[in-house]
Amino acid sequence: MPRTILCVGALTMDTIFRLETLPLTAGKFIPLDAVEVAEGMASAQAASIVRLGGSARLWASAGDDVIGDRLVAELSAEGVDCRSVRRVAGTRSAFSSIFVDMAGERIIVPHYDPALRAAPDALPDLDGVDVVSVDARWPEAAEMALREASARGIPGVLDADVAAVAVLDRLCPLASHIVASEPACRLLTGADDPADGLKNLASRHPGFVAVTAGERGCFWHDRRERTVRHQPAPMITAIDTLAAGDVFHGAFALGLAEGLETAELIRRASAAAAIKCTRFGGRLGAPSRAELDAFLAATGI
Repeated sequence: MPRTILCVGALTMDTIFRLETLPLTAGKFIPLDAVEVAEGMASAQAASIVRLGGSARLWASAGDDVIGDRLVAELSAEGVDCRSVRRVAGTRSAFSSIFVDMAGERIIVPHYDPALRAAPDALPDLDGVDVVSVDARWPEAAEMALREASARGIPGVLDADVAAVAVLDRLCPLASHIVASEPACRLLTGADDPADGLKNLASRHPGFVAVTAGERGCFWHDRRERTVRHQPAPMITAIDTLAAGDVFHGAFALGLAEGLETAELIRRASAAAAIKCTRFGGRLGAPSRAELDAFLAATGI
């Protein structure tokens, strides 16, 4: 039976434009390609988990508008359980315009109605949930979910991406597993080197800590050996890095739920994120489990 992860946080309708180069001046720019896709950090994680053979429930907020209907319908069609998506009356659903260049770098311009981030009244049912995975975009919900995960004795994973330091400082102590982006690690520790930042985070938080650093790979703290370990990033040609971190976190949470050894789940998560980077379209580039297994066998990483 597939393992189940509750994903908590962002849900947006993203319009993604692929350009030769990112704009440097005002003007009109004709894209090479464009897609519109329901994602956001937690939502992209959830869809990635399903593609990898897991089961995902999404706890997020959307407006009671047509865009909200489309968000729920699109993710439900991917196999994500959206019954816990909160619909906020009289509110616009979140949306973003995203520009991606030929090297995979991007500009993201999001809009969130503040009402979408209002504190929830109650947690959804966590019966049958093996892992809780939260981002920092809906802090009150993330805090509730991490506290409940701790009370139930199941892993609580924090996707520590760039956010207000006060929010990250509030959520980090509640998580059993912290996977921080390199910019967020720098924000929290002041360290330019991800390995140094990792050591700082590990000294402050007793659970598992890792830092993802894009093409430089993933650094994680081995508490048993009391050392920093490193998983190199696979050698690829990146065309779109959007949602790569979300795919990493989805694969990480699923591997955790499946009881994989840390080194193996980091290896699989890194490979899943790398595959995504070779495909345009944000989370639409997330691999299936068969594609991930084939990539690992072919590359031998």
